[in-house]
Amino acid sequence: MPVQTRATPATAAPLERFNTAPAAEAAQTLLACLHSHAWTHRLVAHRPYPDLPALLAAADEAAYDLSPDDLTEALTAETRPALPEDTYAAAHTALSAAHAAYESRFGHVFVISLDGLSTNEALNHVLAAIRSRLNNDLDDERLVAAEELRHLARGRLISTLRGAGNCATSH
Repeated sequence: MPVQTRATPATAAPLERFNTAPAAEAAQTLLACLHSHAWTHRLVAHRPYPDLPALLAAADEAAYDLSPDDLTEALTAETRPALPEDTYAAAHTALSAAHAAYESRFGHVFVISLDGLSTNEALNHVLAAIRSRLNNDLDDERLVAAEELRHLARGRLISTLRGAGNCATSH
């Protein structure tokens, strides 16, 4: 009869490691996905999660409940989406100008989820979205930015908890 052994932390599934990690370690993982202490605290406090969809549902709910200050905290920690290395100079110039205009108007970096887009599609998508969103008023743009942050956090959590790496690497 085969002997069952408990998974060691090094071989445990990523969600199991997240569920059983010390609170500070779990919080660091989550802060890399979305830099909001309120969001992080809420998700850490409700562990363990039975499966990834349950964690993602909780993350979405917590993201919808971000206060204006929580949203500002999360937006402040975001970086611009990375351009493909082979992007030509004119695109860099156009995108840099669009980012500068956006940051001047709204006071934070432009955030957008590029999950599921090829590198060729991503550049066009970012340029079109940033130009379109420059027409938003401040309140509407905060709503759009909050939704994009929620998408980014979701994608980063999926990537991390499926063992693909650190939350901070997904844009």
